[in-house]
Amino acid sequence: MTKDVLVTISGLHVDVLEGAGDNDSIEVITPGSYYLRNGKHYVLYEEVTEGIVGVTKNKIKITGQDSMEIIKSGVSNAHMVFEKHKTNQTYYDTPFGQMLVGVNTRNLEVSVTEKNIDVRIDYELDVNHEPLADCKIRMNITSKTGGDFSMSAGIPN
Repeated sequence: MTKDVLVTISGLHVDVLEGAGDNDSIEVITPGSYYLRNGKHYVLYEEVTEGIVGVTKNKIKITGQDSMEIIKSGVSNAHMVFEKHKTNQTYYDTPFGQMLVGVNTRNLEVSVTEKNIDVRIDYELDVNHEPLADCKIRMNITSKTGGDFSMSAGIPN
């Protein structure tokens, strides 16, 4: 994998509150940097929030098949840990206030090739100990100089 990568993140959040019926989906494609250190994969990229001055720097750390971390710093701050079949909590700081966020990772799949890393995560999200959403995220990290990058990453099933 080259240092310069394209990061595609597709996500789906399905509101678990009875009768709410809200489904939010997103897709972000952004340039990033990749490196491998001590057998762990790291991806760095910046995120801009509409209507907010400044950026959030993101670091994705992939440790094997059962663990991944997303560390945010800047406009928003958080250290989210995704471990297969485990629940982890963190404080998520936003420009609008702080929340206690729980992440119950139901499934985590990581596929690594020479030019591509594909990650699928299914998890339950709670805020301040109240269930909020069932979530699915797909991440595709691809070398800018060739690989299996597809503009139609889509939402995982």
